[in-house]
Amino acid sequence: MAALRVLIQAHRLLTNGQHSASWAKCCWFASHVQYSTAYSTDEKTFDKVLIANRGEIACRVIKTCRKMGIKTVSVHSDVDSAAVHVKMADEAVCVGPAPTSKSYLNMDAIMEAIRKTGAQAVHPGYGFLSENKEFARRLAAENVTFIGPDTHAIQAMGDKIESKLLAKNAKVNTIPGFDGVVKDADEAVRIAGEIGYPVMIKASAGGGGKGMRIAWDDEETREGFRFSSQEAASSFGDDRLLIEKFIDNPRHIEIQVLADKHGNALWLNERECSIQRRNQKVVEEAPSTFLDPKTRKAMGEQAVALAKAVKYSSAGTVEFLIDSKKNFFFLEMNTRLQVEHPITECITGLDLVQEMIRVAKGYPLKHKQADVPINGWAVECRVYAEDPYKSFGLPSIGRLSQYQEPLHLPGVRVDSGIQEGSDISIYYDPMISKLVTHGSTRAEALKRMEDALDNYVIRGVTHNIPLLREVITNPRFIKGDITTKFLPDVYPDGFKGHSLTSQEKNELLATTASLYVAAQIRSRRFLNNIRVPIAKNDLKTWDLSVMLDGTSHSISVTKHKDHFCVEVDGSKVNVSSEWNLSSPLLSVSVGDTLETIQCLSHDAAGNISIQFLGTVYKLQVLTKHAAELSKYMPEKVEEDTSSILRSPMPGTVVAVSVKPGDMVSEGQEICVIEAMKMQNSMTAAKTAKVAAVHCKPGETVGEGDLLVQLE
Repeated sequence: MAALRVLIQAHRLLTNGQHSASWAKCCWFASHVQYSTAYSTDEKTFDKVLIANRGEIACRVIKTCRKMGIKTVSVHSDVDSAAVHVKMADEAVCVGPAPTSKSYLNMDAIMEAIRKTGAQAVHPGYGFLSENKEFARRLAAENVTFIGPDTHAIQAMGDKIESKLLAKNAKVNTIPGFDGVVKDADEAVRIAGEIGYPVMIKASAGGGGKGMRIAWDDEETREGFRFSSQEAASSFGDDRLLIEKFIDNPRHIEIQVLADKHGNALWLNERECSIQRRNQKVVEEAPSTFLDPKTRKAMGEQAVALAKAVKYSSAGTVEFLIDSKKNFFFLEMNTRLQVEHPITECITGLDLVQEMIRVAKGYPLKHKQADVPINGWAVECRVYAEDPYKSFGLPSIGRLSQYQEPLHLPGVRVDSGIQEGSDISIYYDPMISKLVTHGSTRAEALKRMEDALDNYVIRGVTHNIPLLREVITNPRFIKGDITTKFLPDVYPDGFKGHSLTSQEKNELLATTASLYVAAQIRSRRFLNNIRVPIAKNDLKTWDLSVMLDGTSHSISVTKHKDHFCVEVDGSKVNVSSEWNLSSPLLSVSVGDTLETIQCLSHDAAGNISIQFLGTVYKLQVLTKHAAELSKYMPEKVEEDTSSILRSPMPGTVVAVSVKPGDMVSEGQEICVIEAMKMQNSMTAAKTAKVAAVHCKPGETVGEGDLLVQLE
C-alpha cells in the first residue's frame, strides 16, 4: 500500500506538469528502500507536516511522509521557487529572498507559513533551524509539534560548553580543554598556552565544520579566533567560542541514537566519518573497520547514557574522536538527523525519518537493542559542486546542463534535491547529492560505489567525483588505515587527480584515438551511406598523433568489422564499443578491460575531454600531417599570477585589508572571501606594492575575478 501511495502521488505530480525527475525519485524510493519496520495504517500520526528546509533533505523527508500518507508543505526562497523539493510537496510557501537569514532562517515567515497551511508538525531536516531552541519553543507555543527532541535537549546539547559538562556528569569520556566561553583573542592565546598546542577553536553553537580552526601557535590562535567567531556569527547567529586540546591523527566515529518519550533509547551502531576536508565530512561508511564489538558496545552505551541524561527523544548522533589505541572522547551531540543517516538505514533496515515522526507523535520504539542488526556494509560519498583541485574542494556554481543519476546499478541509492536544469548558487551549500551504495561486504559496497561514480553524469558545474573515486580506491582507504588527516597525508601537495599507470595511459590513448576515428566515420556517413560520393574507398587505417600532458604519442587505428585495432607506441590492443556519441556514458572494451567513460567535449580541432577512472583528461588528436604543422603555431603566453590576485571561487567579499600604495609581504592577508558560509583568507604571492584594488566589502565576485593587482 505504501508503494502504491507513492506511485499515485508521483502520477499527480506528472499530471500537474511537474518535472519527470520527481516521478523517477518517487518510484525509486518505493521500490529500492526496504525497511524492516513497516508502517501501520492504524498508527495515526499527522495529517500535514511542514519541512523547514530545502534541497535533498527536504526531498528525503517528503518521501517518508508520502509513504506514511502524510501531506507535506515545502518552504522556499524566491530563487528556489522551481526547486525539486517545491515540486514534490503538496503545498509550497515562499518565505523570503535568497539569503538564508531572510528565508530559511526567517522564523517569522516560517511560522506564518505554518499558520497559513495548517501544518500540525515541522520537520527541520539538518542545518538552518534544526537545532534552534527558540524555533522549537515558538512551535510549542502554537501547539505545533517539532519533529525532533524537546527544547531542553536542544539547548543542552546545542551548546558545546554545556554539553561537555553534561557528558562528564554522565560519565562519558571527554576531551581536555577550557569549559567556559573565550572572551577575546588574548584570552584564547592564554588558554591555548595552558592546554598545550595544538588546540581546536570551535563555535559553541556550531556544527558542520563551520566556525572551526586548528591552531599550532599563538599567531594561528589569534587568526583562528577571528575567523571562527565571524563564521559562527554568520552561520549560527552566535559567535561564542571554546577551545579544546586537538587530538592529532584521530578517527571521527559517531554513534546513531534513537530515543522515545517513554525512557527507551537505542544505539544503532556507528558511522566512520574520518575522511574530511576543512572539518567537513566527505566519505562515510557503516560500520567502521576499526571498531571491535567491545569498543562498539562501550561507545554505544555511553551515547545512550548521554541521551538519557538529557531526556532525549528523537534521532540524534553522539560524535567521538578515537585515537590509535581505541581510546574514545566525546566531541559533540547533534540533536537532529545527520547528513549521513542513509548508511545507518542501509545496515539496520530502519527508516529514521519515520522513527522521528512516530516518536514526535508519542509512540514508543518498536525495537529493543538486541533487535538492531549490522546487515552488510554501506558507503556514502557526498557529491559536491566544487573543484577538488583547489584545497580539496572550493565551491563551483552554475546550471546543471546535463544530469543523470546511476540508479540503474544494483545497490545504489541517491538522495538529491536537484534535477537537470537546476542552479547551484552561492547562497547555499554546494552539495549535489549523497551517493550511497550497499553490499553484503565492504568490498562489494566499495566496488558498487566505484561503478556508481563512473556512471554519474554531472555537467555544467565542476564536481568532486575525481576526488571521491580516488579516495575509495586508495590502498590505504581499502585497508581501513584512515584518520581525519587522510587527505593531507595522502595528497600533501594537494589533489592532482588520478595518476595513470603505463597500462592505464595506453588504455586512455587507445580509447581516445578510437573515439576520434568513430566520430570521423560518423561525420562522413548518413543513414549508413557516404554523405558525399567520392572516387576513393573509405579509409581503413588512420595514422594519428595524440597529445596528453604535453607528450605526443604516435597511434595507428585500423578499422575492422566490429572493433578497432589500435597500435599505441608500438603496442597493439583491440578496442570496441557501440560508439553512441550522443550518449553521455560509453562502455568501452580495451583488450581485457571494460571501462565506463564519459566524453565531455569533442571539437573539430581534435580537442577531446574524457572522464576516465573518475578524472577528466584533456587530449588533442591530430592527423600526422596536422601534427607536423602544429609546431608552427604560436604558444599562448601564461599570465603572471604572482602580480595579481584572482578569486579562486564565487563568493562575497567580507573584508579588504589593503589599499593602493600599501606595501604587502608574501603570505600577508589581502582580503577575505566568504563562500557557502566559509571564510577564506586571500594572501599575497610576493612582497610588493599594491597597484590597484578591484573589490570592496559586500561585493559578489565570481571565480577568476580580479581582486588586487601588485606592482
